[in-house]
Amino acid sequence: MSSLNLDDFTDLIERPDGGVRRDAEARRERQIVPPGALGRLDDLGEWLAAAQSAVPVRPIEQPRVVLFAGDHGVAELGVSAREAGSAGELVREILDGGRPVSVLARRLGVSVRVVDMALDCDPESLPEAVVRHRVRRGSGRIDVEDALSLEEAEAAFRAGVAVADEEADSGTDLVVLGDASVGGTTAAGVLVAALCGTDASVVTGRGGLAIDDLAWMRKCAAIRDALRRARPVLGDQLQLLATVGGADLAAITGFLLQSAVRKVPVVLDGVVVAACALVGQRIAFRAPDWWLAAHNSGEPGQAKALDRMALEPLLDPGVKVGEGAGGLLALPMVQAAAALAAELPEKPEPSEKPDDAETSVGSETPADEKPTSEPEGDSS
Repeated sequence: MSSLNLDDFTDLIERPDGGVRRDAEARRERQIVPPGALGRLDDLGEWLAAAQSAVPVRPIEQPRVVLFAGDHGVAELGVSAREAGSAGELVREILDGGRPVSVLARRLGVSVRVVDMALDCDPESLPEAVVRHRVRRGSGRIDVEDALSLEEAEAAFRAGVAVADEEADSGTDLVVLGDASVGGTTAAGVLVAALCGTDASVVTGRGGLAIDDLAWMRKCAAIRDALRRARPVLGDQLQLLATVGGADLAAITGFLLQSAVRKVPVVLDGVVVAACALVGQRIAFRAPDWWLAAHNSGEPGQAKALDRMALEPLLDPGVKVGEGAGGLLALPMVQAAAALAAELPEKPEPSEKPDDAETSVGSETPADEKPTSEPEGDSS
């Protein structure tokens, strides 16, 4: 029996300040560019003001990429273009600066934090700061067994909460949240299908490296089999994460909810994070008000999850690689919205004329008030 009471998040999470948002809207109406002319940048600026409880909105000065990493046993079925158990190599590539997220983060001046939750590799092969929250080595094969024990799921969830607190305490003012996993999109598909009441085929995508048709069919079958195991535990979100999620997905869910508690906005990257956000919404219905969907990754499971949470992606660049890369592409747009909301000048107030103003310069003298000429004097 878990000692973690997820219902507490319902009471702890408040919506962004509605009164501040109305103040931000009023300020926007006074600025020199007409409201609506900046499209979604207007909404973003007002959302940020409400999240920060500040008008004018403060600039995003300490953004951070946070990636939760793990290997999933279901990858043994050939559902991923990457080899099963190879997420550790992916993490090393990220840390060495050779992945898209690494390049984009350097260009944007953003630091990347990777948190190992269930990598199938020797922990000594990675820095201590990466592995210190690890719950286990790899998650179970969800089509035939639980991904985690309930105790492991609780430990992973609490690790996500702890990482969110660390980020909030260090001054992080916006998080781009992603995953570095192998087999994670399969687990995500199961969560989305279970929570949305859909079939496996509706949520099965081709992953970041575009698997072929045979691999897609294997993935669809794995999601179908895992879905049968998920449905009986739908009423218990922690048990759901233990049954068909994984340590990285449980940690992401905990991170999302605690970030909402700490009032730190989060940009959601891909289908794995979207699936965890959907679990988070089931736990605390106000939590999605603190999240932004960065982009449309093309994964049907992501589209289904975002639609259920009424979150519209900011961008549609066609990026499928995951790892927070698509989330980083949205960061300049969020920063631009903050700058425009704060720095655009307001329209000048119209000048008022005094009530007793005289006739303006250049007006004609009324005909009946023409000056009379002086009488002519004697010439003598």
